[in-house]
Amino acid sequence: MDWRDKLSAMKQDLPEGEEIPVVNDEPVKKRQQEPLRVEMDKRNGKPATIISQFEGTDEELKELAKTLKVKCSSGGSSRDGEILIQGDFREKIAGLLTELGYKVKRINFSTPPTAPKNQSDHRKS
Repeated sequence: MDWRDKLSAMKQDLPEGEEIPVVNDEPVKKRQQEPLRVEMDKRNGKPATIISQFEGTDEELKELAKTLKVKCSSGGSSRDGEILIQGDFREKIAGLLTELGYKVKRINFSTPPTAPKNQSDHRKS
C-alpha cells in the first residue's frame, strides 16, 4: 500500500462538510477615465519609466506598481499617483497597461522601424 492508497482511505473516513456560499464583498473597481501617461525620464543619469495621472486609491496604485515591476523584472516605487520603474520599459508597460484595460498616452516614444534590420545589411561589401 503506497501513500496514495492511504490518503484515499483517509478521505473516505472524513465527514462531509457543509458547502459555504462565497460572497464577493469587493467593490467594483472603477476604471480610469483619463489615460495614464507613460514616459521615460532620466533619474540620476539612469533611465526610468514613469507612469503618472493614476486615479485610484493608494492600495490600487501599489498593486499596479507591483504587477508592473514583476512583469518587467525591475525595481521601482509608487507614490503620489505616480509609478516609477527603473529602466526603459515604455513599450512593454504600455502594452501591459492596455491589456489590463487602461488607456495609455505615450510620451517620448520613438517611432518603430518599418522593417526589421537584416544582419546582411551591416556587412561591408
